[in-house]
Amino acid sequence: MTSYLNALTFDAYEPTLLAHFWAGLLGWEPVDDPHDGVALLPTDDTGFRLRFLPVREPKTGPNQMHFDLTSTSLEHQRQTVATALGLGARHIDIGQTPEEGHVVLADPEGNELCVLGPGNTFLADCGFVGALASDGTQEVGYFWSKALGWPLVWDQDQETAIRSPHGGPKVTWGGPPVMPKTGRNRLHFDLAPPADGDQQAEIDRLVSLGAERLDVGRNGTGTAVMADPDGNEFCVLTPR
Repeated sequence: MTSYLNALTFDAYEPTLLAHFWAGLLGWEPVDDPHDGVALLPTDDTGFRLRFLPVREPKTGPNQMHFDLTSTSLEHQRQTVATALGLGARHIDIGQTPEEGHVVLADPEGNELCVLGPGNTFLADCGFVGALASDGTQEVGYFWSKALGWPLVWDQDQETAIRSPHGGPKVTWGGPPVMPKTGRNRLHFDLAPPADGDQQAEIDRLVSLGAERLDVGRNGTGTAVMADPDGNEFCVLTPR
């Protein structure tokens, strides 16, 4: 059996404050985290939690991935933006134009997010958390489809997208050109083997799919740090 996506983890200067922002914006529930961080459980069909772990390293460039939040109307979009700003977000300019119809924000620690306008047909069957939009190659989209056992729902012009068979947001990769990596990613996936699974066997499987084992930052937890074919870090947790 393959691992499942346990969490999307944020590196954070102030995990509790950053978790408060995302809990307020998404309406998710705070829970205890076993690794000195803070976690939020989804109240929708997202299927994975958010984790916030303390780090000291500064953010060195745009994140490799960000959330695309959907809107049912222009008023809904305005309300979402107003809520985010009230919680500590700010507007940022990444070269977007008014014709694109989405609002680009950064959370209190500079992590990018987009609030899409209504009528986005690609995410029409998704919920409020429409997509985790990622900068990456077609190869990395294929890798994550096999790693998670999630089918491809888009594969065209070197752009790819996958989605859990149980629904929830899509994970998308925009294809080339891919931004140069400027340091460790602030956001990464945490994978968890099945309860009766073997962590080493899962690591070996992921390596066979194109991942690399890094073995850094384990902090005595037994977590294996790896990188996908684009060099993006992710973790394989110990079975529980």
